[in-house]
Amino acid sequence: MQRFNTTVTSEDERFLFLYISDRGKGLEGNAIFYKDLEADPNGEFKPLIKDITNDEYGVVENTASQFILQTNANAPNSKVIAVDIKNPDLAKAVTIIPEKEEPLQGASTAGGKLFASYLKDVSTRTYMYDLKGKLIKELVYPGIGTGSGLHGRREDKFVFYVFTSFTVPPTIYKYDIATGNSTIFRKPEVSFSPANYETKQVFYTSKDGARIPMFIIHKKGIKMDGNNVTLLYGYGGFNVNLEPGFSATLLPFLDAGGVYAQANLRGGGEYGEKWHKAGMLLNKQNVFDDFIAAGEYLITEKYTSKNRMAMRGGSNGGLLVGAVMNQRPDLFKVAIPQVGVMDMLRFHKFTIGWNWIADYGSSEKDVANFKNLYAYSPLHNLKEGVEYPATLVTTADHDDRVVPAHSFKYIATLQEKYKGNNPVLIRIDTNSGHGASNTKKNIETLADIYSFIFYNMGVEPTL
Repeated sequence: MQRFNTTVTSEDERFLFLYISDRGKGLEGNAIFYKDLEADPNGEFKPLIKDITNDEYGVVENTASQFILQTNANAPNSKVIAVDIKNPDLAKAVTIIPEKEEPLQGASTAGGKLFASYLKDVSTRTYMYDLKGKLIKELVYPGIGTGSGLHGRREDKFVFYVFTSFTVPPTIYKYDIATGNSTIFRKPEVSFSPANYETKQVFYTSKDGARIPMFIIHKKGIKMDGNNVTLLYGYGGFNVNLEPGFSATLLPFLDAGGVYAQANLRGGGEYGEKWHKAGMLLNKQNVFDDFIAAGEYLITEKYTSKNRMAMRGGSNGGLLVGAVMNQRPDLFKVAIPQVGVMDMLRFHKFTIGWNWIADYGSSEKDVANFKNLYAYSPLHNLKEGVEYPATLVTTADHDDRVVPAHSFKYIATLQEKYKGNNPVLIRIDTNSGHGASNTKKNIETLADIYSFIFYNMGVEPTL
């Protein structure tokens, strides 16, 4: 198995850090070695974090005497610690910012201050501290959404951040570190009126009683009569968060009367490592149950009906769509599995697939993992005599992350076994990889997806 090796210098270029990780062994953490370039640029690397375990570490800043690090060691939601540069003994580390109930998304520095960003109910909260961990103030964002940035130099008086939401394009703000005031620095010009759209966050109950968040976006004034064309999107894996974010390509779907729903399934990191672990390995079925419950919620609340609902997901989300399509083919009218991991018994044998074993497990590991993977593998659970949704599989000929063979085998098997009237097609992009290689191709793919959804629902969209 391969290792990942990454080097980065400190802001003052005094230190060179070497990060080493080895996901092939199922370990999610990393080691860190460092070299003092001022003392001896040709010297050997010294261990800061010597062994690779499941604990993750990242250097945030270095002072004259300390390394400041973010870590999830003994803190699943992560914390910020400091160790002595001359004797970087973790046993003697000082906790600067303790672990909180919300997961720490990232820590950074600017102007001699420490910024820590958390995710609370899938929305960013950021706080400013001094370098010893004393809370100074909260950075107040314009609303519910996603904030990022806040990196700067030690002497800076201002720092910049980006804020976005489903109806706010990524906007750059200039933040006065001394006063805490934010002003718009750059805003993209997008021809639409945010006031015409409504965003709602709801919480619904999954099969085992878990409380799952979901964002629902649509134009204002739609009728809750169960007749709206609705697109449910999900991912649910690899500690990835589906946070609020603007997409200009979603606007045509909303303007045509569509409802977009984004479910924050277990397997992601929206509520920290516990949330991630609740949807990985032998718990993977929770992800599919969460997604199914999201669809049922949208029907119960009269947003849509089984004949007006589509599901979409890409990569690990393509696996999600394929698995749910097998388990609840009656719940959705249209399915869009994009660049999906469809063969769960052999995924680890192709390109970077071995790197996913930590999240999925391996069919070669033990009987429990084999049975678990086989039980939900999209390819291996297609059956004859089932009325599957209208399905558009998408992939690309140069995808070296999830090789197109996954989609090829899946659609070939689906076309072999399904004898109904719904179209089951594959769209193969050329000279593209895991995503479209240019904007034109991206727009063409989305146009085909939206057209496929509306056509198979017998709806002629109006703009």
